[in-house]
Amino acid sequence: MFRRIKNLFSIKGYSLFVICMLFVGIGLSITTPYLSLYCTEIIGMSAGAFGVFMAVSSLSGVVVNSFIAERSDRGLDRKWIIIISMLSSALGYASFLLFHNFYLLLIFVTLFNGIGAASMPQIFAYAQESANDSKSIDKTFAMSTLRSLLSLGFLIGPLGGTLILQAIGYDGLFWGTTLIYVLITVIVYVFLQRKKPNQNNSKKHNRKESNLMNRKHLIQPFIAFILLFAVSSINWINTPLFIVNNLHGTHTDVGLVVSICAGLEIPIMLLLGALAKKISNHTLMIYGCFVAIFYYFILSISTQTWQIILAQLLQATFIAIVMANGLSYFNDLLPNSPGYSASIYSNGSTIGRLLGNLGGGVFAQYAGFRNVNWLCLVIVLVSLFILWRTRHTIEMEISASHSHSI
Repeated sequence: MFRRIKNLFSIKGYSLFVICMLFVGIGLSITTPYLSLYCTEIIGMSAGAFGVFMAVSSLSGVVVNSFIAERSDRGLDRKWIIIISMLSSALGYASFLLFHNFYLLLIFVTLFNGIGAASMPQIFAYAQESANDSKSIDKTFAMSTLRSLLSLGFLIGPLGGTLILQAIGYDGLFWGTTLIYVLITVIVYVFLQRKKPNQNNSKKHNRKESNLMNRKHLIQPFIAFILLFAVSSINWINTPLFIVNNLHGTHTDVGLVVSICAGLEIPIMLLLGALAKKISNHTLMIYGCFVAIFYYFILSISTQTWQIILAQLLQATFIAIVMANGLSYFNDLLPNSPGYSASIYSNGSTIGRLLGNLGGGVFAQYAGFRNVNWLCLVIVLVSLFILWRTRHTIEMEISASHSHSI
């Protein structure tokens, strides 16, 4: 395992992106846990207004990603896309320092964070291209490792955010995230080399691959991913409320559940990446659905908090499969369009989280927290059905795509 990890750093630009992804995770997790509190307590937004605020800013990222993705594969310089998007994210978080009006924040955060949403898909796309150029046999492992660095950042950041909040207040949180994004911008500008795409090869394949969204073999897995990300988002919101309100657990129990799940995700992501050569990503996604079914069944019938704590091994495995190997799944389908495939993955996760945040809350309000777990179980079953019925088509398409790319 150590040798495989060491070999990843022979991929051009990989060590730089390891640093960037770790910093992005830290920067986001410093502020994200407290953003809803800041907007409701300091800005005066209602819960509904905050939901609209997050929904609009998230959808702007989907629009920008869709616009940039295919163009980046046709020759736009990924280095400058990353620089502009990282700097834009810095301006987005700085907006919270400058504006304290709902409408001004909505305009500027939507604009800047929308542009900033392109940063991570383009980092993954650059890394995928570099792995292809280096003839790496561990491309899935490379992507999983990068994704695990984001999770590692989410383990480190919340503690730092708590200390900053106590010492400086909310302004310290936004300054911290802003400065981290500025630092990443400087690092990328100074150290990342420009990558010149093979124009002839890009045009030949992008013309074909850009039409894949019109084909069932890509649309159906995309829908399945949206549903799985929605389930993950619902779980993130519902489980703490379920523990406290239904199982009469404590806030310490909630923190334990979150910490155990986050801590288990990283080694599982690395393990799954290492197994990529033995198990196809599509098969792995099907296994992930079965894991999720067991997890939500346990939550639905649980009566004690220790049962949910133990079940976090299943939840961590499910998240690791969907979030870490999902990117490689679409890369397999679109091997010659790394920007486009990363954008599909990113947009699917954004739309899924948006639907989960809105739909899960409404369902919980009318049906109760326990029944939300049954809802998640049904959604996972639908995703499993989609992935199962498309398995043969996907495997054949992946084989055909890779034969064309050779």
